[in-house]
Amino acid sequence: MKRSKFITMLFGTALVYLLISCSGGGSKEKTGVDTTSAAIAATATTPATATPANTIITIPQNMLVVRHKVQNFAKWLGIFEADDSARTANGLHKYVIGRSFPDTNMVLVALKADDIVKAKAFIKAPGLKTAMQKGGVTGTPIMSIVTATWQDTASISSVIRSIATFSVKDFNAWQKEFETGKQERMDNSITDRIISHDADDTKKVSLVTAISDTAKAFTYYKSDALKKRREAGGVIGTPDRFLFRIVKRY
Repeated sequence: MKRSKFITMLFGTALVYLLISCSGGGSKEKTGVDTTSAAIAATATTPATATPANTIITIPQNMLVVRHKVQNFAKWLGIFEADDSARTANGLHKYVIGRSFPDTNMVLVALKADDIVKAKAFIKAPGLKTAMQKGGVTGTPIMSIVTATWQDTASISSVIRSIATFSVKDFNAWQKEFETGKQERMDNSITDRIISHDADDTKKVSLVTAISDTAKAFTYYKSDALKKRREAGGVIGTPDRFLFRIVKRY
């Protein structure tokens, strides 16, 4: 009897131990699964770091830039866009249309040029003069073929642009000095957009900037600080400045 009672007690103890062990093992397995799921969820919700797009272009780009006055902008634009055959035949592609600030009948046209020789032939062709007369162009157009050596193509909210043309003693020396004044220009609401020079003469510079505050920018244009920078960069004379708003991009 005693032996039977002992065996029964031993069997009960073993059964209790077995139940406790199974319960503990199940708990550990469940915890492991939850931890892994949490890690996966955390990884899935962590945003990837995007690489900022490069908006700076330093590959030289030839352009034909034309300024002229029109009698009626809407009429001129319609005729300008109606026939692109002469331009494309000479490797010219529409880029930007601007209207002067404040004279909106003064127009700026920028065309990308595939071939400088063809671009030069285009501006001397009799057909161009006829087309301009048809579009209501008045006065003598100002035309120049330039090579853009630096462009910032980032989209910005500023609506006023300035194109300044001037001569320098040495283009590379001027650009080096110009780059040191970037923060000063930004502090005065001026952002660099395009640096270019005449296709045949690097000493003739064209500089396009964007203006976010005309009052600050105009004050800076007359400042001694800018005068000193021009002198240090070898600028000859006073720049010719043309202000405009971009009304169309192609």
